[in-house]
Amino acid sequence: MAEPRTGSRDLEWVAASGEGTVYAMTTVRAKPPQPSYNVALITLAEGPRLMSRVEGIEPDAVRIGMPVRARVAQAEGKPLLVFDAVAEVAP
Repeated sequence: MAEPRTGSRDLEWVAASGEGTVYAMTTVRAKPPQPSYNVALITLAEGPRLMSRVEGIEPDAVRIGMPVRARVAQAEGKPLLVFDAVAEVAP
């Protein structure tokens, strides 16, 4: 594993808060009876981006800039990192 742009291998693990923001997303339209789902790029509060999905809302309701919080779900008996939308606080 290497740092993007520089190729540096002098990396370290950093604990993530689990807070993030939707950077980009798309809705995958599955053939019925399978439900449609979203695929999202999430920018973590610490800076890195990762690909996942936002659960708990309709796929078309996911928006760029939406605040999200990570959680570990189970899929086929294995852990899976997904995100839930976080209610935005009005200023």
